[in-house]
Amino acid sequence: MSAAQLIGDWHALLVLFVAGVIPNQIWRMLGLWFGGGIDEGSELLVWVRAVATAILAGVIAQIVVQPPGALASVPDGLRYGAVGAGLVMFLLTRRSIFAGVVAGEVFMLAGKWWLG
Repeated sequence: MSAAQLIGDWHALLVLFVAGVIPNQIWRMLGLWFGGGIDEGSELLVWVRAVATAILAGVIAQIVVQPPGALASVPDGLRYGAVGAGLVMFLLTRRSIFAGVVAGEVFMLAGKWWLG
């Protein structure tokens, strides 16, 4: 297998990199540069963190209540159970987001397998 077959159309990868990665990284670097001197306990940063958490919670709630795409085929009880399993694992593992996400995914996959 040649490198061209493995990579495919390198022009598409270059466009993806330029259009997707570089603009994202610019904002990250600017955030590091401007936010480097901000105290993590400052009122501004606490407010920003709260707003970001609220937006994320709203998006997750919308996905669970009105699921898009293939997730719409998963029964409501299974989706809510996966959220509950993830929350319980998150709390049991001293607020480990990774453990909560894995527990929710395992619950969802096991439920889909069980229900067929």
